[in-house]
Amino acid sequence: MIHCVATPFIFIAQACSHSCCSEAPNWWRAIDFAFLAISGLAVIQSVRTSTSRIVKISLWGAWGALSCSILLETFHPALFSEWIKYSSASGLIFAHFYNIKYGKCDTDNCLVHHD
Repeated sequence: MIHCVATPFIFIAQACSHSCCSEAPNWWRAIDFAFLAISGLAVIQSVRTSTSRIVKISLWGAWGALSCSILLETFHPALFSEWIKYSSASGLIFAHFYNIKYGKCDTDNCLVHHD
């Protein structure tokens, strides 16, 4: 929950730092990787409890695209596209909300057993 609430503010602060500074400090760039790790853990948990194959594929696909985007931004800035970063992050958010609403396994009537 903290991740979901804090992320928009981090993105806004990051955009502001890019407009006034030529280079973001290393500790600021580390925030992307911390949020990527947290979102990866959220994807793992969501995939474990989801009954929808399309939601599982969507979550991993969006997280993979976001990971690639962050790696490109860090190591190959010339190949980086903000469009990919923000659209993959939006896709990840949408897939999480869709999973919460439609893809959860009802513990009483679940046909899929999760270990």
